[in-house]
Order: sequence, then structure tokens, then C-alpha cells
Amino acid sequence: MKIVIDDKIPYIRETICRLADETVFLGGSTITADDVRDADVLVVRTRTHCNRQLLEGSKVQLVVTATIGYDHIDIQWLEHAGIRWTNCPGCNSGSVAQYVECALLLLEQQKGLDLQHTTIGIVGCGHVGSKVKAVAERLGMQVLVCDPLLTNPSFVSLDVIEHESDIITFHVPLTREGRYATWHMADEGFFHRLSRVPYIINTSRGEVVDNQALLAALKEGRVRDAVIDVWENEPHPNAELLDRVFIGTPHIAGYSADGKTNADNMVIDAICQQFGLENPGLIVPPALDYRVDSSTNRNVVLPSSDPLALYNPMDDSKKLKADASQFEQLRNNYPLRREKID
Repeated sequence: MKIVIDDKIPYIRETICRLADETVFLGGSTITADDVRDADVLVVRTRTHCNRQLLEGSKVQLVVTATIGYDHIDIQWLEHAGIRWTNCPGCNSGSVAQYVECALLLLEQQKGLDLQHTTIGIVGCGHVGSKVKAVAERLGMQVLVCDPLLTNPSFVSLDVIEHESDIITFHVPLTREGRYATWHMADEGFFHRLSRVPYIINTSRGEVVDNQALLAALKEGRVRDAVIDVWENEPHPNAELLDRVFIGTPHIAGYSADGKTNADNMVIDAICQQFGLENPGLIVPPALDYRVDSSTNRNVVLPSSDPLALYNPMDDSKKLKADASQFEQLRNNYPLRREKID
């Protein structure tokens, strides 16, 4: 068996090599049809577009994306071609929830927001949104949830979110068709309908929020500020928008080591199930030196009661704002980050 895999998927190399006769590690954005022609399995991240152009005529039986999102996979064509595919639902939901929690704490510390007297509107309540909801409730916030795909009498419509939220955070997949398509869900009309002047948080997909419309809303005072981890035209974010937002990061909200190893294990499980192989064992994240404060790199004891001592997204924002051309470099060489101290 031959496996072609994105070389930036961490912690998986030793385990996945045990499954195959040949394992080829390549840059995700550079994988070509020639690379996968004789492969049985293709393991990717969001930078590899898995479609007819890449896979037609290949031996590939299984495509696995080590991500929650799968808008880079042409599902219809793969299913027509008889190629099985799977993603890793929920793998980094805890990591994204950590990112949002820390962003909320920074808004409280640096923007004077009183979280216990703040209403947060959560758009999408799947694996990630449900954990963000739990975070917001733990922080004492008033929580509104909109998710028309889920039946819950306590959920509200998007227009309620637009009118009653001080913070609006998006946790939806990117879809372009259907009644509940999310492409440019937050467009010019959305920002004009806002009754309050909220903060916007987007950790879902860049195209969910119209970046030009968000920039205009910031300039016009319709939006107070923004925390943006995902961008249209990645890895080339709108420079003016990046400079203006409170926190701007290179699509790393879900990049904790915990989330990454969750994805690794789901990838290994999918391959073993497809080919009837014995699972070679659980992949675990590296231990974090509990005496290192990630925001300062100083050797101090991390207080378990302070999430920002464990992870501070402002550090990632400063690096990207200093040189936006390093978007992929920062993303592909992300330092060790843990959601907890073992």
C-alpha cells in the first residue's frame, strides 16, 4: 500500500509509516496528479484541492482530510468516482474553543468589556459551537444560539443574533448552495442590519464573512472590532483588514497539539478500517513544560486558573501583523500549544 500525505501534519509520521509499504510526504499545496497516480490513500489538509483534476485515473481508494472542514473536497465527484472520503469531525473543537475563550478574556482585559453583562451570539452549534457555548456560559455571559440545522426550542433566528448580540462568533461549515448556504453569510446586508455595535469573531472559514464588507463595517462604526483567524484569499489576507482588527491570526485557532493528535488518530482509524489493518496504537501530544509561559517564554509556574498563561492568541496576532507574507510559514511551523497541562 502507498500513502501520500501532507508533510505538515504533525506527530503522525512514525505511526502512519507502519501502515504502508511506501509513505510519501509532500507539501499540501504542491501535490499533483502524478504524485497520487499510484497511491492508495491520500491524506491532506485544507490546502490540497481533492477533485477530478487531481484524482482522475489514480489508484486512490481513500481520501482523508485531517481537518473538520471539507470544502476543499469535491464530494460529488469523489462519490461518483467510487473514492471514499472522510474528515475528522470535532478533532480540534477544544482547541478552537480555547482560542475563543482567550480572545474573550483579552476583550475584557484590553477593551473593557464586562463579560458577565455581555450577550454573545453563536452562529452554528455543532462540535465547535457547542463547546464555545459552554465556555461563554462558564464566563457568565448571556448566550444566544442560532443553528437552523438543529432542532432546539431555545435557539433563535439569525435576525435575533443581529439585533441583540454584543459579540457574534461564527462556527459553521462553508457551503455555497442550499437554503442555509454560509458563503458570505455576514455580507453587507448583515452588517447594515446590526442593531448594536458588536465585536465579530470568525474561526470557521474565511468566506463565511465578506472581508470587504467587514472592513467597511469597521470603518463605518457598525462593528466595534474583530477577531479573525480565517480569511478570504488565504494565505493572502486583506492587509488593511489585518492591520485594523483586534486579533488577526493565520488560521491556527484549531492548532493545539491536542487537536492535531485527535486528527492524527482519526486518520489512522480511517485507514485501518478501510483496509482491515490493526491499529498500531494511540498517538499522544507532547508534554508541555508547565514552567514555561507561552506568552513570554519565561520560566514561571503556569496558574491553572489563567487560560491566557497557557495560550495567548495575541502572540500569534503580533507575528502575523509584523509580516503578513509569513502566513503559511507561521501556520506550517506552529509552536507547541496545549489545551491543558498534563
